Amino acid sequence: MKIGLIRETKSPVDNRVALTPEQLSILRKRYPDDAFVVQSSDTRVFSDDDYRQAGLTVQDQINDCDILLGIKEVDVEKLIPNKHYFFFGHFAKQQVSNRPLLQALIEKKITFSDYEYLVDDHNHRLCAFGWWAGFVGAYYTLRGYGLRYGRYVLPKPDRNFSMDKLIQTLRSVELPSVKLLVTGNGRVSKGVQELMEQIGAERLSEEEFLSDYPVNKLSFCAADADRLVVRNDGKPFSWEDFTANPNEYRSDFMRWGRHADILISAHFWNPEAPVYLTRADLASPDLNIRLIGDITCDIQGSIQSTLRSSTHENPYYDYNPETGAEEPAFSSERNITVMAVDTCPNALAADTSNYFGEMLIEHVLTPLLERRESKVIQRSTILDKGKLTPRFQYLTAFAEGK
Repeated sequence: MKIGLIRETKSPVDNRVALTPEQLSILRKRYPDDAFVVQSSDTRVFSDDDYRQAGLTVQDQINDCDILLGIKEVDVEKLIPNKHYFFFGHFAKQQVSNRPLLQALIEKKITFSDYEYLVDDHNHRLCAFGWWAGFVGAYYTLRGYGLRYGRYVLPKPDRNFSMDKLIQTLRSVELPSVKLLVTGNGRVSKGVQELMEQIGAERLSEEEFLSDYPVNKLSFCAADADRLVVRNDGKPFSWEDFTANPNEYRSDFMRWGRHADILISAHFWNPEAPVYLTRADLASPDLNIRLIGDITCDIQGSIQSTLRSSTHENPYYDYNPETGAEEPAFSSERNITVMAVDTCPNALAADTSNYFGEMLIEHVLTPLLERRESKVIQRSTILDKGKLTPRFQYLTAFAEGK
């Protein structure tokens, strides 16, 4: 078997890799009868020379590989027919922008496994960057506060940033004595909360957050959907019912919005669920929030000030609550500043690549290289030689453009 690490072709460029030089070196020694090659790239957090020094072959052409590993969506023009690809496809939820990618994979008779659907028997994701998205997204949000109010200046993370450097950088400035609300309770939210703990922010109870409780340091509270929505008929919240009937609920977000200074959106949102912050809410004089870090980045989703995703190069823009339009970042006190970088883990590309590679080796490469049947891989495989697998037959009409 020959496995290739492909160069990233999506713009803006992603610096992360599926496997680090050290990880590939270990695999090469562990499985000497198999081959591992790296497609040359000048954008990875690890250079071509880093891979060469680890004993790997670096080359431009990878047409002779059986399995190809990337991170983000592959340019349809770069797809090689009849191969088995692994990357984040972002079309299984019928995202229209990526329909051409699905169609190209089908046309080229490619087998495709999507990292997002590498799940265990309980449907828990096994290979994900969510925790890191929360961790980095919280840094970007606090950096935005300093820029908006001129309180401090935090550097933009570069390729050499690490988790420890990010923490030390935040500890080096005097952070504001404000209330910060984190939504959700999954990996993304946990990443935000971990950073808050690491920098010494005070965790508030719901009662403290929703009162005039005085804060003398950066303080935060985490609230999941059970605290953010209520049933239309006044009956008690039930997770089972909310999952099955999200349209039976309405937002109760404004009771938090009156007290929060900063919002970090880190929750999973179903489009059938209530919108947490509508345009009317964002324009309400009762809303105290003037900075939103939308890590989940659902465009015009549960937080309607998220008009588009932003980039690492330009992470911020302003939302004018009166017009609903985008304006330049930090251009007016009446505006709400939005941070909506949708590839936050890329800011810590070395750390996140190492973390991701360890999971990939355990759940994908080990069973593949040992020729073992893997239900994990089967569950993630959307296409088998260009044909939709049974689990993903619902994409048939979408793939046909209907």
